Amino acid sequence: MKQTKIVCSISDLKCEQDFIRKLFFAGMNVVRMNTAHATPDGIRKIIRNVRAVSPHIGILIDTKGPEVRTTGVAAPIPYKTGETIKIFGRPEMETSHDIINVSYVDIAKDVKVGDDLLFDDGALDMKVIGVEGPMLIARVENDGVLGAHKSVNVPGEHIDLPALTEKDRHNILLAIEEDIDFIAHSFVRNAADVKAVQDILDAHGSDIKIISKIENQEGVDNIDEIIDASYGIMIARGDLGIEVPIEKIPGIQRQIIRKCVMKKKPVIVATQMLHTMINNPRPTRAEVTDIANAIYSNTDALMLSGETASGKYPVEAVETMAAVAEQAEKDRFGIRDYDIVLNDNCTQKEFLAYSAIDSTRRLGVAGIITDSETGETARNIAAFRGPTPVLAICYKEKTQRWLNLSYGIIPIYQKEHQSAEYMFTAAIRMLRQKGYITLDDKIAYLSGSFGERGGTTFVEINRVRQVFDKSYEFHLPQHVER
Repeated sequence: MKQTKIVCSISDLKCEQDFIRKLFFAGMNVVRMNTAHATPDGIRKIIRNVRAVSPHIGILIDTKGPEVRTTGVAAPIPYKTGETIKIFGRPEMETSHDIINVSYVDIAKDVKVGDDLLFDDGALDMKVIGVEGPMLIARVENDGVLGAHKSVNVPGEHIDLPALTEKDRHNILLAIEEDIDFIAHSFVRNAADVKAVQDILDAHGSDIKIISKIENQEGVDNIDEIIDASYGIMIARGDLGIEVPIEKIPGIQRQIIRKCVMKKKPVIVATQMLHTMINNPRPTRAEVTDIANAIYSNTDALMLSGETASGKYPVEAVETMAAVAEQAEKDRFGIRDYDIVLNDNCTQKEFLAYSAIDSTRRLGVAGIITDSETGETARNIAAFRGPTPVLAICYKEKTQRWLNLSYGIIPIYQKEHQSAEYMFTAAIRMLRQKGYITLDDKIAYLSGSFGERGGTTFVEINRVRQVFDKSYEFHLPQHVER
């Protein structure tokens, strides 16, 4: 019954159909594939198994984007506070205790004395005390251990890397070949980074949607142009919490969610939502509150990472997140501060979407039905975060999966084109069967009067009992919106 969507990270080492099915029944809407460790064959394996479980599950693949990582190590290396270490941009060479090699060749050009180098999501901190040609000299600031291929962050500095690596390009082509639904582009700094991915998609005629991951200060500073260039946004709090002062994360998260909602773009809150459930069967109170606060702030979706990719309690983590989300959604509608208002310069589609949501409060409408090929009307309805289910009849399978990231939308794929009367009554019958509405409830229907791509032109409100009354005369248009 939850309306908030759940994205689950899945590894090719643990992607059996039975496992995916359990996550799906627990509340998963979208599968995320992390390309950091998966091979092309592993990615295809995940896609094949997800599609075998259900064609309705969305599939998202990560790019790595402009990130810096350490090179390989023979074994995890321990460091002690006060040690002096040399750092080079030599991606072809392994790392040893005294010399750390990283993937970015020109690291010494973009880093200056006084900067912090944070390794492995901040677990190991080193301060730059000298720059000598291609070499950085750094002092270890805390005891820690460094493994292979760990993240490297330099808070406050612009790292002049290209938006896409060669591996990213291969993975994008693989995503196009497999016709998946979303590409989550990492470390997006501006609209140009989004365009680098979009250009490849356009060149191959692909309709895959781009989710921009906000993970650094540049992404935060340029958030408006990034939102405009993207299908949706992921607030990736792991690297973001290293790149910017950690105390700013809650405010940044709330600000980005608000901007996405106002622009009718899906937004995902990610990283450490239920981190302790990687090893424990129950979450902390802080994690439960974190999930609820993201929902109070009007996020569309939440993401689980290690909890489902490698954790001991993956299904329990999804079940926990779904239960917390459902309760938070109920609680939120008693808090008027979280209502989303209509802009004075709204479009007709936005006005009608808002009117449908407003009817749930003023007229007691128990459910909303719409139909679409692109999903735009459904996303407009989702943006106003109503308390009742919205059933979106989709004329493309892709549209159904795209709407798996939109709050409160139940997307249904309609294989064959039918009359508006047929679609309307079938949708109501489905909502009744699922227990969302009764015969005495009111139902709202949004559609268009001018056929394919004619846009949303009306909202009709009926009592369910009347629709099934044989004497009822339909006044719906003969053509549905495509």
